[in-house]
Amino acid sequence: MTAEAQQRTYRSVWISDVHLGTKGCKADFLLEFLRTTHSDYLYLVGDMIDGWRLKRGWFWPQAHNDVVQKLLRKARKGTRVIYVPGNHDEFARDYVGHSFGAIEVVDEPIHETADGRRLLVVHGDAFDGVVCYARWLAVLGDHAYTVALAVNHWFNQARRRLGYPYWSLSAYLKYKVKNAVRFIGDYESAVVEAARARGVDGVVCGHIHHAELRDQDGCLYANCGDWVESCSALVEHADGRLEVIYWADLASISPSLEPTACAS
Repeated sequence: MTAEAQQRTYRSVWISDVHLGTKGCKADFLLEFLRTTHSDYLYLVGDMIDGWRLKRGWFWPQAHNDVVQKLLRKARKGTRVIYVPGNHDEFARDYVGHSFGAIEVVDEPIHETADGRRLLVVHGDAFDGVVCYARWLAVLGDHAYTVALAVNHWFNQARRRLGYPYWSLSAYLKYKVKNAVRFIGDYESAVVEAARARGVDGVVCGHIHHAELRDQDGCLYANCGDWVESCSALVEHADGRLEVIYWADLASISPSLEPTACAS
């Protein structure tokens, strides 16, 4: 099937936690997604580039450069691209209010959907007590997560040779550990309360690598997921309807690429 035949059009798209500069980044999947989707608005909801990892060692293959070039090209061709920096790309927060290649760097934009709802867009690290108050612990957790992703990669290489489907070890560990489950719940509640305090109808965030879309006591909570595990995005249709999509479920993935699994 040609890329043109696969083209999907949305009013808005939100993606986060791409982590360019790391081996866990599924840049090839993201490139396919960007090439075969069009939107009026494209929100980059933080951790697009992993500055923490790049400080420890340079890793930047051509596919990661291609992602950046594709985003710049979309902005030049009329898509409004809005970049909300996260904690791993916090260096970009020094440039809030500026534009780079028509990509706007904004701290907490408000998006209005086609059906009139106002949504706060944040990365979400400000509501993560570990990142805010114990940065050393966050970095330690980042190391452990990197190890889990590496094990996950080779484990799934073996599964594929044996004819088994993709299975996410890191996602399994995350949702089987009671403390992780409690953390996610606390995080989601904190983000929703922040949206209520700002007088908006809901919030779109990232940060915890767990895609979600639901109403929480009259306030919309939406998390667009990530591109290291689930390869997920939040999209808005022309009528304002929101949906979380998982790229592995929609696309015909090349056999040379490792399939992904849903985060939830």
